[in-house]
Amino acid sequence: MDASKFWKVISNYNGATYVLQIAILSTLVVSCILARKEKVVWLPKVSYGLTSIYLAFVFFLVFGTEPIQYFFAFPLYLLLGLTFIFEAVKHKDEHFEKFTLGQWILGALVAVYPLVSIVQGKTFPEMLLYIMPCPVVCIGVIIWLGYKRRNLLSLALLTIWGLTGIKAFFFDAYEDIILFAIGIYALVLFLLEIKKRNLHYYANGNQ
Repeated sequence: MDASKFWKVISNYNGATYVLQIAILSTLVVSCILARKEKVVWLPKVSYGLTSIYLAFVFFLVFGTEPIQYFFAFPLYLLLGLTFIFEAVKHKDEHFEKFTLGQWILGALVAVYPLVSIVQGKTFPEMLLYIMPCPVVCIGVIIWLGYKRRNLLSLALLTIWGLTGIKAFFFDAYEDIILFAIGIYALVLFLLEIKKRNLHYYANGNQ
């Protein structure tokens, strides 16, 4: 997939869905606020899961043009969405933690996505907005960190897509340097989570 095709998909998607994107972003924000108020603590996971599934079908199947979008990105986002919804159902009463400094920093990085596009001279609809695959993965890491029970498969999927941010240097998509940085951070989180679980396993007398 070359850079021109990459940006053409983004342009077509934004032009057709920008109103829906505003609604989805608003839902994600409101879900986190309500969860912090102990109203519906499972809502961020469900709203994020549905957002990922929406991207799987709409961005990759409807607007996608390349095999990698159909056979790699689509199943990855579909599975990512299902894992978040599964966790919401399984641990529906789990407390949604107050954001840490790290999460606020991640949120700030996500917030500048469109600004990076504008600085490069890009204009709507050929620019990165928030309800697109790469910013949404960054949002996923923020929500994943909001719960103490953490699904490793979800984090693995977030990490895989995060590391695809390396394409920033090939597709004239320097916005995705943010994605790549968060992908590296997610990889560190993944390794630390495995280490913590192994230590817990052996601390309980298992060999």
